[in-house]
Amino acid sequence: MPIRLNLLAEAQAAEEMRRRDPVKRAIWVAALLICLVLVWSSSLQLKAMLARNQLGRIEASINARTNEYQQIVNNQKELADVKQKLGALSQLATNRFLNGNLLNALQDTSVDHVQLVRLRAQQTYTFIEETKPRTNNNRLVPGKPATVTERILVTLDGSDTSPNPGDQVDKYKEAVAAHPYFQTLLERTNPVTLKQFTLQSSPEAGKANVLFSLECRYPEVVR
Repeated sequence: MPIRLNLLAEAQAAEEMRRRDPVKRAIWVAALLICLVLVWSSSLQLKAMLARNQLGRIEASINARTNEYQQIVNNQKELADVKQKLGALSQLATNRFLNGNLLNALQDTSVDHVQLVRLRAQQTYTFIEETKPRTNNNRLVPGKPATVTERILVTLDGSDTSPNPGDQVDKYKEAVAAHPYFQTLLERTNPVTLKQFTLQSSPEAGKANVLFSLECRYPEVVR
């Protein structure tokens, strides 16, 4: 029976032992893990970059919306201020004192033997400055806008030349107070008051007459 000798057996055994070396396997496993960690780290960095970009876009959008909101708030304040001024102008135009309406009303208050000698309309305005908001004991006290108080006084100077001078004065006063114009606009208490009553004689005319003054007081209006 022939004997076979493998002269390369020792080299092959060494190669097999080298191939099965656990250190080498550990190195390969470690290299593989390192590659996996690098890939995972790269993916995390990519996700972080994408998240930062998205965060930047969101912050830019929020800043833009914030600016728009502030602009809207400012526009609303300006609009409210304009509306307030328009309302005040409308109120002033609607409720302002008109001499023409007064003269029309006086035409309907005529009384026999009474002559309206003079008409005086006095308008005074008292300005009150605005009050700024302030803090009192950590409590905010709101301010007040500037106001103007309007006072109107109409004086009617007349002459009573009736046969018995003075009898028609009260009738004229009642006629003025009863007119719808004066009933609507004058004060509720003593709207028409008698301020002067003077009896005088006229030698040229040969008869006496009474000079009188009526005051028509309008209520104070704060504008």
